[in-house]
Amino acid sequence: MNKTLQTAIGSVLSASILTALVGCAEQQTVTHPQTWTAQEAGVQAGPEPTDAKGILLRMANYIAKAPNFTVNLSDSYDTVQASGEKIEFSATRKVIVSRPNGLRVEREESDGNKHILLYDGKDLTVFSPVENVYAQTAKIGGIDEAVRYFLRDLNMRLPLAMLLVSQLPAELERRTESLDYIEKTTIHGQAAHHLAARTETVDYQVWIAEGAKPLPLRVVLTYKLADGQPQFRAQFSDWNLAPQIDAAQFAFTPAEGAKKIAFLAQLPSIVPGTSEYSAHPGEK
Repeated sequence: MNKTLQTAIGSVLSASILTALVGCAEQQTVTHPQTWTAQEAGVQAGPEPTDAKGILLRMANYIAKAPNFTVNLSDSYDTVQASGEKIEFSATRKVIVSRPNGLRVEREESDGNKHILLYDGKDLTVFSPVENVYAQTAKIGGIDEAVRYFLRDLNMRLPLAMLLVSQLPAELERRTESLDYIEKTTIHGQAAHHLAARTETVDYQVWIAEGAKPLPLRVVLTYKLADGQPQFRAQFSDWNLAPQIDAAQFAFTPAEGAKKIAFLAQLPSIVPGTSEYSAHPGEK
């Protein structure tokens, strides 16, 4: 089955190992912390607006200003076959963010394969436990710079990467060409604002929790310029803005026998490779 259009936290790591490190369902129930610590209280959402732009930017600023957070995602995405048929694949992700230098994304695909992305302020690492191979490159500058480098320079994929960076509000304003308030609804019992927007290449919908904690509960992306207009869907659960975080969670120690290989973008130019930064959910 052709999975060419699947969204991924990694793509081919080397010419000899054609393993896609995937980073792209809605079966998990959305839950929220029952108590919020003093650390979390420092993240202020401000008054709740009534207009679509105000609601979207309130959410964006709330996440961008959070010094630490963890969240689980349940993803599903379409792959368009040569016949035009759409096939859906799914995966789950666990995301840990500790600004400015800590990022961990664990992904498990529907077939059981697992992949890990790590950043500790010094090195970016992608590890495939099944193949026991990893690619690693030095990169200083913090999460924002690391994510940008991962997508644009290494030609890797990271669905909804924009939610990880502190420039989220500015990026949403820059890319969004139109925005509408659809309705007030509920996502697994949580009151939410349903918004729909368009960029040059992607139509997106987002459901944002109503109230003091304006966190995204669901996102749908439609790639309107791609053949068959495939979709990427993500359901968020277990948001925690005051997690217990250990720096060791972001460091990588190779497993016994692990083989280090190159990122595709770092191989000689005779190896084919094209940036897909603007064509996949990694940029949205």
